[in-house]
Amino acid sequence: MAVTLINPAGLPEIPVYHHVSVATGSRFVHIAGQVSWDADGTNIAVGDLTGQVEQAYVNVATALTAAGATFDDVVKLVVHVVDWTPDKMPLLLDGIARATARLGITATPPASLFGVATLDVPEHLVEIEATAITD
Repeated sequence: MAVTLINPAGLPEIPVYHHVSVATGSRFVHIAGQVSWDADGTNIAVGDLTGQVEQAYVNVATALTAAGATFDDVVKLVVHVVDWTPDKMPLLLDGIARATARLGITATPPASLFGVATLDVPEHLVEIEATAITD
């Protein structure tokens, strides 16, 4: 694995991500923001943030696999949520938990969360992009 995840002393431990990733590989993989479309372009889980987070994570995993990478290689996730408010955190975390269980992974790379007014189509509630490093 080309990525080591670290929670430095002096920073709080956050269960869903690490503060630092150290990459030693030489191949950068950039995954465009993934939404809740399935392979046919059908929007999965309309109106359901948890379901859309799960599908977006699955789509990120699919894209990583196509590039010869896995979630173990991810150095950074960026999550955009429509009309974000802190009370939506349990829905986001449930979606991540469902996705990681479904994929059999423990994905806790550094992540940034941004609230946005809208995404590409009104039905999309979340978009997740990833950067990975492989050897």
